[in-house]
Amino acid sequence: MEVKSSGYESFQRVYKDVFPVIMRVAYHVTYNVDAAEDICQEAFIRFYNRGITFASIDEAKYWLIRVTKNLSINYVKRKGREQAAFDRIKRQPLPSMKTGEDQVLGDETREVVQRAIQQLPEKLRTVLILKEYGDLNYREIGKILHITESNVKVRAHRARLQLLKLIDQEEIHVS
Repeated sequence: MEVKSSGYESFQRVYKDVFPVIMRVAYHVTYNVDAAEDICQEAFIRFYNRGITFASIDEAKYWLIRVTKNLSINYVKRKGREQAAFDRIKRQPLPSMKTGEDQVLGDETREVVQRAIQQLPEKLRTVLILKEYGDLNYREIGKILHITESNVKVRAHRARLQLLKLIDQEEIHVS
């Protein structure tokens, strides 16, 4: 028996038969009743809006289960990212008032680091600047410089080692 997802009678029949199944799927992925209900609602909205014709009610059920599973997994991932961001913010120390001494030490440290960076060979300096100040990942840097990602990692490592040696020569501790 053919099932059209946007047909009123077909939709009602599929909803009645399939809702309990996808509700269980959503709940056992999210372990949250409210989220599971929202996910099921979203799955049925997508089902209706697609206007797909299925060969049988089972085909429609399998489609809805896949959509529900994917929506549930995305929900769990999103909640995990939100929790991680929240935890990261909780761990950050409260901003403190800087004293004049802190300001002077910070300025001196920046000057030492800048001088040391300028002393690096150009190949290493470029990679370090793109990585640390350009906030680019290794793949992006490789594309920009037309070198392999592995080569970028090697150069970044060497640049950091040389930078530490140059800073040590200045006899200033950088934290």
